[in-house]
Amino acid sequence: MVEGDAGLLDSSLWEGRIFDGSWKVAQGGSIVVTEPATGEALTRTGLGDASDIAIAARNAAEAQAEWVKMSCRERADIFFRAAEALQQDFSAAKNWIARETGGIFAKGEHEVREAVVILRRSAAMLLDPDHGLVLPSASGTLSYAKRQPLGVIGVISPFNFPLILSIRAVAPALAAGNAVVLKPDPRTPVSGGFIIARALEQAGLPKGLLHVIPGGADAGEALCTDPHVRMIAFTGSTQVGRRIGELAGRHLKKVMLELGGKSPLIITEDVDLDLAASNAAWGAWFHQGQICMASGRIIVHEAIAEQLTERLVAKAAHLPFGNPTDGNVAMGPIINRAQLERVDAIVKESVAAGAILEAGGESEGPYYQPTVLSGVKPGMRAYSEEFFGPVASIITYRDDEEAIRIANDTEYGLAAAVICRSVGRATAIGERLHAGMVHINDQTVNDECINPFGGRGASGNGGSIGGPADWDEFCQWQWVTVKDTPPAYPF
Repeated sequence: MVEGDAGLLDSSLWEGRIFDGSWKVAQGGSIVVTEPATGEALTRTGLGDASDIAIAARNAAEAQAEWVKMSCRERADIFFRAAEALQQDFSAAKNWIARETGGIFAKGEHEVREAVVILRRSAAMLLDPDHGLVLPSASGTLSYAKRQPLGVIGVISPFNFPLILSIRAVAPALAAGNAVVLKPDPRTPVSGGFIIARALEQAGLPKGLLHVIPGGADAGEALCTDPHVRMIAFTGSTQVGRRIGELAGRHLKKVMLELGGKSPLIITEDVDLDLAASNAAWGAWFHQGQICMASGRIIVHEAIAEQLTERLVAKAAHLPFGNPTDGNVAMGPIINRAQLERVDAIVKESVAAGAILEAGGESEGPYYQPTVLSGVKPGMRAYSEEFFGPVASIITYRDDEEAIRIANDTEYGLAAAVICRSVGRATAIGERLHAGMVHINDQTVNDECINPFGGRGASGNGGSIGGPADWDEFCQWQWVTVKDTPPAYPF
């Protein structure tokens, strides 16, 4: 049991179980959840299969029909109460996130804070005026469009920021009048699912509206093909996203895909080098680089590349890594051995192709050293592939046109950033970058729960989630006309 685990987060509730409004044994069996830093068992939860998904989707459809009959104020109160419940168990939730994901405590605290805000904002959605529009019409006719819930929404979330990346879809989808079947990554089922289930259960969410079913690929495919599920919201790798898009599209479901990235950070020749190095290090190494928005390509003007590299090497030498629950560390473990080996293979193959290993490049148990590669060029894996590991990959350029060309030389299009003393110059560069999110004088790892978050190309299918995008993603428009008497037609 995680230290501080009590009250809202009593792990005995989900021991070998899944959630449907109550806690029940999964037909698919169970799974042991291990701590990446130690390899020790944290808990055991239910593991859903296709039959669990089918039952959940059918029951969710029945519950959703009753949910939309509740008043907006009644529904909003549930989200306010859930936010309060999560806030009261802030410490326990933070500990679960740190131990399941291998992230430092500050990262866990950030996830809980954002989750509380997302719940409160979902309550506010129900009380704002964005439920519909009155349209122009002829005299004597009322014409309006209203937002209608889709029905049952399947949410598939990843391991890296599991609480945020689950609740940012679950809460607004429910607020918009839908039911939700959530399949969190089985490596982080508590952080990515059961924390949310417990908060909403305590808040009085009607049974059957939210189902939390950790599962593998078979459960995910069942969500994509089940006739009761009308939309899939997926956050994860581009490879899996393509498969989900294919399956859901074949069954005419709406899809919101937020996928991988190889985000460029452009640094011009006139910058404060210490600030630029700080931004580059954070963008490349925060949460061990296991972030879709990580600064995957640090594109530096050739006049300052050597100086910036020296500063990054110095930071790598002194950046503490280790078990995040032990205290003063900046980086924790890679999520599992397979991912660590993948990161190491990209680094070693890039060095073999001519990149220079300036720092790091080795693993110590489950930890991968903060790594700096210089001389990265097209054709190297470090140039084109997403690391999902702590590697600063440095590419040089001569002028702004070349920097823009390099930044756009990727199939991805999630985030981008430009650091430059001239805001006008930086903005002009940013306007030409092919990315869903652009940050001027900052690095690429930026998100707030009130902004529309989404990418293009291999980073997403053009949709966004969060803030003003939530009504559009989780509803569809229904046009309604009202006349006092039926008109006479010439037929």
